Amino acid sequence: MKKVILLVATIFTYVGVNAQDVLTTEQMNSVYKKEKHHEKKVQHYAPLRQADVMWSRKVWREIDLRQKINHPFYYPENNGIVGAAVTGDRKSLIDVVYSAIKEGSITAYGNAVYDDEMRVPMTQQEINSVGGAKEEIIEVTDWDAVALGADPEDAKTTKTNIVPFNRNTVKKWRLKEEWFFDKQRSVMDVRILAIAPLQEDKDEVNGQLLGTFSPLFWVYFPEAREILINAEVFNLVKNDAERRTYDDIFWKRMFSSTITKEANVMDRKINEYMVGLDALLEAQRIKTEIFNMEHDLWEY
Repeated sequence: MKKVILLVATIFTYVGVNAQDVLTTEQMNSVYKKEKHHEKKVQHYAPLRQADVMWSRKVWREIDLRQKINHPFYYPENNGIVGAAVTGDRKSLIDVVYSAIKEGSITAYGNAVYDDEMRVPMTQQEINSVGGAKEEIIEVTDWDAVALGADPEDAKTTKTNIVPFNRNTVKKWRLKEEWFFDKQRSVMDVRILAIAPLQEDKDEVNGQLLGTFSPLFWVYFPEAREILINAEVFNLVKNDAERRTYDDIFWKRMFSSTITKEANVMDRKINEYMVGLDALLEAQRIKTEIFNMEHDLWEY
């Protein structure tokens, strides 16, 4: 009887050891088990009443991913091709957001060029065609059959050609946010309302880039936070043990951006009445005006 018990115990021990030898990809690429960002909870905003808001202003700004401080939003690159090499423990911002949209975790709102108030949700067909992605049926000629004497018309077949959404073409993000002064807490605060990826426009005739950018869709930011809170971002201070998430970066305002519009009676963007250096100075003026608004509320 003792021999039987010993044999059973040995078998279970052997099975347990072998089960431990089966490691995940994440475990094989790190010397320790990472759990910090897997189950993080969103930090809720402070309660806000209409009676507490003494002053507010909506501002639109753009984050240029070609600037060094904004590189964590863009890398690692991914052209959308299945099987392409990616960095397993992190994704670019467009990868995180677009994947969540396709899964149904985030709602995307269409007609983004003309409507930034998120009135109309996108259909699944519109989501699948974002950024020039498409499925087209093309005719293919079997030239081997033609060489053997077949009629070229009879040797033609059709197949589906899939053109994926090249996410590397997203070089900017547009933010819609609202600055306000909360008299209950005596602070000037800001909350992001929505974000939109921007893709550079192309000439439909020759395919040349035009230098202008258009939004692909809008996403309600408080809804997207539930996904961004667990999406890791590369740490620019070169410390892999202190990874942040996209929600951390937005919360702490760890990015560089340029104001492109403020709420105005004619609903104009800055580039509609200012050009070049004047537009940059106008954006700086708006930024300074918001700063002075808070500063002038205090008396010494």
